Amino acid sequence: MRKYLMATVLLPLGLGLAGAVQAQSPNPSSQSSAELFYMIQQLQGEVRRMQGRIEEQQHQITRLQQQGRDRYVDLDQRILDLSRAVDERPAAGTPAPDDTGAGADSNPGSESPQALRVYRSPGAEEKKAYDEIISLIRNDKDYDAAISRLYDFVGTYPEGDLTVNAYYWLGEVYLAKPQPEQAKQAFTIVATRYSDHRKASDAVYKLGVALDRLGEKEEAGRRMQSVVDRYPQSSAAELAQKYLDRNGG
Repeated sequence: MRKYLMATVLLPLGLGLAGAVQAQSPNPSSQSSAELFYMIQQLQGEVRRMQGRIEEQQHQITRLQQQGRDRYVDLDQRILDLSRAVDERPAAGTPAPDDTGAGADSNPGSESPQALRVYRSPGAEEKKAYDEIISLIRNDKDYDAAISRLYDFVGTYPEGDLTVNAYYWLGEVYLAKPQPEQAKQAFTIVATRYSDHRKASDAVYKLGVALDRLGEKEEAGRRMQSVVDRYPQSSAAELAQKYLDRNGG
């Protein structure tokens, strides 16, 4: 019993002395391991923080992509609705469109604008915005950005001279992507609602091109013929006639 009590006292004392000696004479290997462990813990923490930021950014990107898709769907529907509306009812102060229905075929070229509209001239800021969009199309070939900017433009600057140009370029960009159905909608707006505008002849010709790419050959031929009949002095009429010659029109 006495030996057991002495062992009980001496064992903790020995361990304490051993710890004190170890503290006075640190093991370099143990110290390096501790430092390495600390560094690993720091790196793991940084990785976790970076993963959190990446996940947050991915969530934001996904949300923006969804918003972009929703926006395009909404805008495409709006332009489709507008094209249908102008097909059914002419704009105030303009003649009934003669290149969309039977009227154009029954007496082609007989209808002309009774009174040319005076389109609103662009201001400096509007002209600058338009020029930037044209640069996106011609120089950068960034068609998706151009489409978004064109939709913004026609919403911000309605019923102006450059607004008609913006609708026309919307059709051109959709042709280039290629998305001929959307191009058809954009060109239809110019051809019907703004039939007295300087871009109308080009728009009707390009409408024929879009219809041709959609496989609507007969309707494409009708549009091309309407260009020749209604705008005989335009460069678009020359192109339309070449199309008709190639396709037996």
